[in-house]
Amino acid sequence: MRIVVLAGGIGGARFLAGVRAHAHATGDEVTAVVNVGDDVWMHGLRITPDLDSVMYTLGGGIDPERGWGRAGETWTVKEELAKYGAEPTWFGLGDRDIATHLVRTRMLNAGYPLSAVVAALCDRWQPGITMLPATDDRLETHVVVAAEDGSGDQAIHFQEWWVRHRAALPAKQFRFVGADTAKPAAGVLDALQAADIVLLAPSNPVVSIAPVLAVSALRDALVGGPAPVVGVSPIIGGSPVRGMADKCLSAVNVPCTAEGVGRLYGARSDGGVLDGWLVDSTDAATDVPGVRVAAVPLWMTDDDATAAMVRAALELGGRA
Repeated sequence: MRIVVLAGGIGGARFLAGVRAHAHATGDEVTAVVNVGDDVWMHGLRITPDLDSVMYTLGGGIDPERGWGRAGETWTVKEELAKYGAEPTWFGLGDRDIATHLVRTRMLNAGYPLSAVVAALCDRWQPGITMLPATDDRLETHVVVAAEDGSGDQAIHFQEWWVRHRAALPAKQFRFVGADTAKPAAGVLDALQAADIVLLAPSNPVVSIAPVLAVSALRDALVGGPAPVVGVSPIIGGSPVRGMADKCLSAVNVPCTAEGVGRLYGARSDGGVLDGWLVDSTDAATDVPGVRVAAVPLWMTDDDATAAMVRAALELGGRA
């Protein structure tokens, strides 16, 4: 069976570890289509946080305590940049991590598309699945906030809002810059067409999954494709499993509940993207019109627990 997963962030990376564990036991093929809306240029280097989180997690190089960046990281370059007063000082690049960014930037500057760069980096990390960026084109999430000087609204890059301000600035709107012209990356449409099932990882629905779906041809292929689409809730008992999804959902006037997120995605039969919605046992009363809902434990305590979630999602989609 061919499983395609739309994912982003730490939650998406951990979910994919469970998908891979399931696939190793069954012989299924897994392709991850990963968010690039977080991508940003820093100190002349192209940073791809979600792609790197997935690659490092599945490749065994992730820092397990932080959930992002490299294990055994050092920060000599960051400290030296700060001594020069080189901005931005609020975004830290670890020494080991910089090597990845250098290779990526050099390849991009040489004309390679991001999808080819990801494939080259994965030759080293061997994630055990196929990783694809949602698009090879520019697609960046920007956040509209009130200007600090009171002059009105301004748009800042998602990384500045998330890392520098810790999402403390009330978000008025999220904009996916470049989405109107972005095309699916090489291999994405083929993967969706060949998929037996598509899963939406329990990633932030506003800034991890929405930027992927903002690529119109990708969304059209998902909605019009042959495979059932099953989402996994990132909200348990009214709280995000991790991160600040509650603040993102508030900005788009969506309740921070499993039902709220399920209704945000909507039924594929009614212009949305879902056929099935997997929620935690505590949210068993969730109702999403036109969508099959099932409830199982969703805490990703280890790969085995996550693999059990994956099996439940496949069953909900009729692919168990």
